[in-house]
Amino acid sequence: MQRSPPQSGADVVSRPHGSERDTGAGGPAATQGAAPAHGASVGRYRWRVCAMLLAATTISYVDRQVLGVLAPFLQDKIGWSELEYSTIVTSFQAAYAIGLLCAGAVIDRFGTRIGYAIAIGIWSIAAMSHALATGVVSFAAARFALGLGESGNFPAAIKAVAEWFPQRERALAAGIFNSGSNIGAIVAPLAAPFIAARWGWQAAFLFTGALSATWLMAWLITYRTPDSQPRLSAAERAYICSDHEPPARRVAWSQLLRHRQTWAFAAAKFITDPIWWFFLFWLPKFLHAQYGLSLMELGLPLITVFLLADAGSIAGGWLAGRLIRRGWSVNRARKGTMLLCALVIVPIVFAARANHLWLAVVLVGLATAGHQGWSANVYTLTSDMFPRYAVASVVGIGGFAGAVGGMLISTVTGLLLQATGSYVPVFVMAGGAYLLALAVVQLLSPTLAPAQMDVQPSTSTTMA
Repeated sequence: MQRSPPQSGADVVSRPHGSERDTGAGGPAATQGAAPAHGASVGRYRWRVCAMLLAATTISYVDRQVLGVLAPFLQDKIGWSELEYSTIVTSFQAAYAIGLLCAGAVIDRFGTRIGYAIAIGIWSIAAMSHALATGVVSFAAARFALGLGESGNFPAAIKAVAEWFPQRERALAAGIFNSGSNIGAIVAPLAAPFIAARWGWQAAFLFTGALSATWLMAWLITYRTPDSQPRLSAAERAYICSDHEPPARRVAWSQLLRHRQTWAFAAAKFITDPIWWFFLFWLPKFLHAQYGLSLMELGLPLITVFLLADAGSIAGGWLAGRLIRRGWSVNRARKGTMLLCALVIVPIVFAARANHLWLAVVLVGLATAGHQGWSANVYTLTSDMFPRYAVASVVGIGGFAGAVGGMLISTVTGLLLQATGSYVPVFVMAGGAYLLALAVVQLLSPTLAPAQMDVQPSTSTTMA
């Protein structure tokens, strides 16, 4: 494991790869005469790209959340036990982990445009295949295929952000597209019960697959990198490229795993991603079991929880960027924001014993808001510490770690509920996970120093 080069304390400003300039109060543009000083004055095309990433992430989470919303109904109809449901959930996470072993590398190899298209094509077909499922095995197979496809979403989206945004805007862009996970979790409880009640539960899965296919066509028609997008102004292109990062190269996982920065990101994902998986797949079951909510009654509480999560995602990204613009180092701004998010999550330990539905909803909503603010900054650590050509591979490594953690918590949750019926231990774990993860990140990467990459330029491009 390679140690980061020493820097002058925690408040040293992190520098982009290949640059000798600070990214402090003014950011790279402030120290480079040719680069615009303010992003808003040079054009907004990059935010259209962010909107596409937001739409894809929203659809991805509608696809995966439909099962969670319908789970209490399907469990009664098909007769799943708690352990059988955890097996179905775990099959998605296992495929997600397996997919992330290669998704980042595939996207780095073929570029964001083609790599993302392959991923969403697979998950579109997989989402619709749920309509053919009749039992535990067939549902598990459909979830496995969905997990393989959706494993490409975050590596591709983070790579697109690294391609289209300068460093000081990346946390906000990541926060915006990551908020799609909350929007999707809001759309699912609105749409799935209505569609299932009117046309049957199979139609709910067909609907999400059709959304994915529609996005795929729009993506292939519109997406290009900044250097080949004719609709992008010269001024905005200069602003996007103002960090002056090195040209695209290929890098193997074996090279990335030598760096403490890779392990810091992977550890953060391993410890905290399982909590988000729990919210997605078990929260409707918790509300149904604890407060007796029917399928149609789940909508408002779930919408409230994920609206709070949506606000947290954007606020977390905005706060880090704001602190950087005020002169904080990237290290101090990121970790300060992550600490605040971790503290917001701690009261979740009381949720399982809440004597009123809406007290539990508020506690869980605060935790999901904290998680999403945390997540926006954790994802952005990759572009803080690695060059653009390695970002998708690093995100893939971290996503793999998070999916393995998710498999563990799904199995543990199923066993606990089968044996005790109590959600208390899971909520206690959730309350302390983020502070533990932040401590590990600080230990492994105390200054967020850029990883010193030593790879040879590739003869083939990694960008679409």
